[in-house]
Amino acid sequence: MQEFMATAEGNSLPEETMHPRPRSFGRRWRIAGLLGVGVLVNYFDRVNLSASHVALIASFGISDVAFGYLAGAYNITYCLCQLPVGVILDKFGVRRVGRIGAFLWSLATFGAAASPSLGSLFAARFLLGVGEAPTFPASAKAVGYWFPPGERSFATALFDGMAKFASVIGVPMVGYVLLKAGWRWSFALTGFISLAYFLLFWRVYRDPADDPHLSQGEWNWIHAGEGAPAPESPTRPQPLTEPDEPQSTLAGLLKERKVLGLAIGFGSYNYVFYLLLNWLPSYLHSALKIDLLHSFLYTSVPWLIATFTNLFIGGWLVDFLIQRGANSSLVRRAVLIGGTACGLGILGAAHAHGAAQALFWISVSIGGLSAASPVGWSLPSLIASRHDAGKVGGIMNFSNQASGIAASILTGYIVSAFRSYAWAFGVSAVYLAIGIAAYLFLLGRIEGPRRLGLGNPA
Repeated sequence: MQEFMATAEGNSLPEETMHPRPRSFGRRWRIAGLLGVGVLVNYFDRVNLSASHVALIASFGISDVAFGYLAGAYNITYCLCQLPVGVILDKFGVRRVGRIGAFLWSLATFGAAASPSLGSLFAARFLLGVGEAPTFPASAKAVGYWFPPGERSFATALFDGMAKFASVIGVPMVGYVLLKAGWRWSFALTGFISLAYFLLFWRVYRDPADDPHLSQGEWNWIHAGEGAPAPESPTRPQPLTEPDEPQSTLAGLLKERKVLGLAIGFGSYNYVFYLLLNWLPSYLHSALKIDLLHSFLYTSVPWLIATFTNLFIGGWLVDFLIQRGANSSLVRRAVLIGGTACGLGILGAAHAHGAAQALFWISVSIGGLSAASPVGWSLPSLIASRHDAGKVGGIMNFSNQASGIAASILTGYIVSAFRSYAWAFGVSAVYLAIGIAAYLFLLGRIEGPRRLGLGNPA
């Protein structure tokens, strides 16, 4: 731990020796679990569309191109909300924004179940994007509040890993209900699950300064690592950063090389993520001629591997190495860039001729990208001050969702035109190569938190 405090990037915990690690499981890890459940429920709402592809063709007579637009509808409003959501989060906080978002996405999922026409289904997906827009920026901001830097990779992996695990259990679950009762009941099921999470979040989530269940010892541990929240507390010490410190503007942050490198690199990850999230069951069914039930089951295989690499490489291993004295920038960059490079394995799936070969290469691709994912999501609170972490997270997620829109819609056109997924996978590999270059030459060293967007050199 002492070696960790001496790391050169400024992510050290200079006071941790004065505040021993709490022995109990800790309130902060319960909050991390809550955030993870929220992302899991989010992705149940998302994967039910990919599982319903064939059923929606039967109900509304849609083409692959129309399905691509329907899959991208969610991402459009999600994307448009990212920059304002970052500002709103920094102003109103995780608790209030998170409650409103959870309620809206529950309403949207019930709306999809009851949709009488394709137009109303589009409207429900648009509303879903609005409701779920705060989820990842809010979770990243909450981790910055609740965890010192040396624990943020695993804390981030707990919620980010659920985005992958949702397909492990969500696609078979939704697919089973769909085959037995129809696609409307599969949407209704995820609506009830979403409503239950809304009530859970309302009851449980607080910022550290407002949480009556947070012990003084755990507060000291969080505060020593500069993980303390912005809200004032009369009984607990104030954050190390002064609350009246000037905030950066969105325009200023968008000029920062580090922010641009993070946005481009993470956008390339999300392109592949949404390509597989929305199209993998259809690829297995139509390209490899696997029946629907088995395509749902096979879909869970690469996502299970992705969950493992997310939690244990991008999460636990990163924190383990940093806490034992490894250079934190070097460790994070190695996992971020190396994992993204593994994503190029999707090229192997472009010419696969059987399920085993396709699943192997897809698992290599999404497994590597998922190891990089929690590192990427921990970066807003590491390269920017807590005053700007929400905005940086919003910029990053705006790029993510723009990429998700492109992946959903462009894949529809490519599959419709070529009757093959090879070109769709090839396009994603080109984007990944651009993302790797952005990490190498724009993001650079991972150092901070520091003032971005105020004319500092990147």
